[in-house]
Amino acid sequence: MTDDLLDDDDAPPIPAGFQRMNWFRGFGNQIGPLYEKLGPGEEYTRAFLVCEHHTNGMMNCHGGMLMAFADTAFGHAVSMRAKDHYWVTIRLLTDFLSAAKLGDWVEGSGQVVGVDEDIYTIQGRIWCGDRTIMTGTGIFKTLGKRPPRK
Repeated sequence: MTDDLLDDDDAPPIPAGFQRMNWFRGFGNQIGPLYEKLGPGEEYTRAFLVCEHHTNGMMNCHGGMLMAFADTAFGHAVSMRAKDHYWVTIRLLTDFLSAAKLGDWVEGSGQVVGVDEDIYTIQGRIWCGDRTIMTGTGIFKTLGKRPPRK
């Protein structure tokens, strides 16, 4: 699945401040590589470079990839509040507004807009440069505590 990733020599430079996420197993390995940039407080941005394995027949980023990315980009807002808990997605509602093409650098983030006990409502946005690709709302539930990160 990942044999079509751009070679390091062919890949455009990763924007300043972004680091590759440490998600090399399971689903993260299949949809990656993914990147993130952490800001002050609860600010963050997640990102990926649209590679061939992310595209559909029109060489646009596949909607399924954008949904998977939205899930991790929006859901990370929960991790910023409940740092020591696992979380799962209950509902993810999105609107596709534009396409991302092969070679585009796509970014996304979310903000907590409501909390009711262990249920978080997140408003999110996915973009490429000045162009909004997708907007949406996610409902996420925190679960048990996760083991300390090493």
